[in-house]
Amino acid sequence: MRKFIIRRFFLALLTLLAATVVVFTISRLAGDPKLIYALPDGYGMSQERLDALDEKLGLNKPLIVQYLLWIGRALKGDFGNTLFTDRPVMDVLLERVPATIQLGIVAWIFGTVVGVPFGIISAVRRGSVVDYIARTFALVGQAAPPFWIGLMAIFLFSVTLGWLPTATKGPPDASLWLQAKHFVLPSVILGWGAAAGYLRLTRSAMLDVLESEYVVLARAKGVSERRVIWKHALGNALISPLTYSSLVMAGFLNGAVIAESVFAWPGIGRLATEAVFENDFPTMTGTVLTFAALFAITSFVSDILYVVVDPRIRYT
Repeated sequence: MRKFIIRRFFLALLTLLAATVVVFTISRLAGDPKLIYALPDGYGMSQERLDALDEKLGLNKPLIVQYLLWIGRALKGDFGNTLFTDRPVMDVLLERVPATIQLGIVAWIFGTVVGVPFGIISAVRRGSVVDYIARTFALVGQAAPPFWIGLMAIFLFSVTLGWLPTATKGPPDASLWLQAKHFVLPSVILGWGAAAGYLRLTRSAMLDVLESEYVVLARAKGVSERRVIWKHALGNALISPLTYSSLVMAGFLNGAVIAESVFAWPGIGRLATEAVFENDFPTMTGTVLTFAALFAITSFVSDILYVVVDPRIRYT
């Protein structure tokens, strides 16, 4: 187990290292960095100013030296300044990350609480009306485009009925009830696809386990159906949903670009979109590395949790 954790830890570090190489390579393929930095001041900069910018950014050095200088600053949390507001990128990220984490956790809870129980019920009552309703819910959640569902939800619940706010996170001094109302639409739309994935994986895993020999033997020995489902079947069927859970959480924490854009949510997903439209490369590199770090950490934790869910798993 210890060797496995060490291997996974170093694999996560290699993943982050590979992400930095990709980001740095794209930053150079996108064009001359000094011209990108010079865009806010317009074109026609003097050669003296361009040379000074070369010296400031270290662009007059070999590529490998530029990469080492860049990764050294990134390890210290220095991604440079945003091009249009001239603020440190790290400060902007720290402002946006809490909103993304809050929305991601709420959406993840919604997806898990809805998807897993519905998957269990759908498997236990296979072929019933509940099963067909659950499968339809999963089909719509995975087939319909999230941006379309979000727009339709805004039109119905905000514009037509006036029950929920249209967008944004809401003022920080608002009441708890008002802030909770701001979370409803974006978290449900964001979590619907996850709930559909949970439902299908849980249903499939439960059906496989319920048809296994040891479950048939338990039923033949007179074990109650409730005990068969909750003790013998569910624990063995949770491996697939747990794997999916880590990917879902990583995706939510990395910023759901579509949901945050549709609902004007002030998170890092929307920040990444704004950076792309504004050609703000320092902000883009900072958000991409943040995404990679969160994904690597979440995947590492999920691998460790496997052994907690199923004690039969042992890593050598």
